[in-house]
Amino acid sequence: MTPEMQEKIEAVLDRVKDPESGYSLSELGIVERVRYNEEKKELYVFTDFLSHQPSCIACVGIASVVIAGLRRELVKELSLEFPDLNVQLV
Repeated sequence: MTPEMQEKIEAVLDRVKDPESGYSLSELGIVERVRYNEEKKELYVFTDFLSHQPSCIACVGIASVVIAGLRRELVKELSLEFPDLNVQLV
């Protein structure tokens, strides 16, 4: 992965924010690592949303909706930065 790609990925992680806290994905540590397969033109993004879910049963439903939105936003923003790559959340 080139330094330019790394900078773009970091910019996306700074730009995508949790709507409840206002913290970015990079501040929350949601993305654990990113792998690039140049041959397949795929970007694999390893995330950890589960450790950020609340223990309150009533809150889990709301958190699931927020997480789904964050996942969609992350894929959208990465796809805008890297239109020639297939973005996969793992």
